[in-house]
Amino acid sequence: MRKAIICWALLLPILLQAQDAKFKTGATIKIDVDRTIGEVSPNIYGAFLEPIKRTVYGRIYDPRSPFADEDGFRKDLITLLKELKVTNVRYPGGNMVSGYNWEDGIGPKDKRPARLELAWNQVDSNQMGTDEYIKFMGKIGAENILCVNAGTGTVDQARHWVEYCNTDRGTYYAGLRRQYGHPEPYKIVHWGIGNEVDGPWQMGYKSVEDYCKFALEAAKLMKWTDTSIRITASGSANYFNDEFPDADWIKWNRTVLTELRQYIDYLSIHRYWEDKTKDYYTFMSGAEDLEEKIGITASLIKEVSTKYRLKKRVYIAFDEYAVAIPPNYLNGICLAQYLNAFIRHADVVKQANYTQLSELAADSKSGFYKTPISHVFQLYSNNCRGTSLDIQVLCDQFDAGLYKHIPYLDVTALYDRSQKRVVLNVVNRNKDQAITADILSQTGGWGPRATVYILDGKDLQATNSPDQSNVSVKQQSITVGKDRLTYTFPPHSFYQLILEQKE
Repeated sequence: MRKAIICWALLLPILLQAQDAKFKTGATIKIDVDRTIGEVSPNIYGAFLEPIKRTVYGRIYDPRSPFADEDGFRKDLITLLKELKVTNVRYPGGNMVSGYNWEDGIGPKDKRPARLELAWNQVDSNQMGTDEYIKFMGKIGAENILCVNAGTGTVDQARHWVEYCNTDRGTYYAGLRRQYGHPEPYKIVHWGIGNEVDGPWQMGYKSVEDYCKFALEAAKLMKWTDTSIRITASGSANYFNDEFPDADWIKWNRTVLTELRQYIDYLSIHRYWEDKTKDYYTFMSGAEDLEEKIGITASLIKEVSTKYRLKKRVYIAFDEYAVAIPPNYLNGICLAQYLNAFIRHADVVKQANYTQLSELAADSKSGFYKTPISHVFQLYSNNCRGTSLDIQVLCDQFDAGLYKHIPYLDVTALYDRSQKRVVLNVVNRNKDQAITADILSQTGGWGPRATVYILDGKDLQATNSPDQSNVSVKQQSITVGKDRLTYTFPPHSFYQLILEQKE
């Protein structure tokens, strides 16, 4: 009996520790500023703009609004977008561009034709066209990205738009620009050729062979018009599903990269985080879909570049993406995972555009206000500049949907050498358990204090209103060890830590 008591006494702490492990989980994050992935392009903090319902007319351009400035643009939105530091905007983009004639949107506004816009079954007044769009970008401090019509459009329309915007040789379209009050060329650098052209839902839908024939000639003429421009080809947006069982997005991307390799600088990816399930973990597994699409496309770029010994790099433009609706706390966490994916692939993802520009905030009779989406975007766009680091994350994993072994912690780190600081972005995807992580510096050390930004919300469905901010960003200062920080990340959370790096 005494031996049995002694055995139980010895075993009890082990059993209690095993039982306690069910409710506590730990992790290790190893950071080495000498292990780099690539420079994070500021252009990943871009947006996308398509005039659907009130996204443009009413939310951006509304001369009758009490918030309108002298040009008819919403001053309250301009102020907010400046705080978010949106770096670039893709326009007009979206399905509507496949039936868009840019010449309808220039010249005197009272002479611009209203057109039936078939993509969204609406009427486009064309009151906001090329010149207005470029003026608005100037107001918010963002770069312009123009997308030409590769559906019903022609190569002449494509090259003439470049001529209108970028040339000053005394030509017809440059003369039109001057006649309409804009004497200096706009010098638009980034141009896209088409939008989701492989989708049967698109006006002017094309096979990959037909798209390449069109895009090759358009790109050639556009670059002959202005050799300094950079061109994005339309990557596949038609992924395999029950509606399109024969879709072959990998073949499309490989063919486009092969046929257009001499002219393109970017290949586009579009992906939306859709809420098709009520299961939390299946929904969270959407992050793995992003990793898959980026990783395979990056491999295709490397394959074609190696095969044809390309001297220039081709990059990914993730120029349409968005989280599910509504813009609540849960979808704020999803946005953080999108941005983490872009940072983790900083060597190849050099542009990203959130859908839509005016959806980065919410509108009301009292003006625009910030949502959880606004807060997350602002934390990244304001703080995450520098070099993406190849970090090591050791933590528990989960299985959900099509994907296995998904880490509970989604983590990225950047090193800003100019400010000598490391920015760490951490999403805890565990719905119910906090995760305590040992964060280790493997190069140099850290200063004594760190700043922590917390996306703070009472529950997953929390969102904001004009009168109540249920989700906000809180800031705290914490003590840091010389080369180690132990920090606990609550369940379903997003935290951003800024640590002083000592080399």
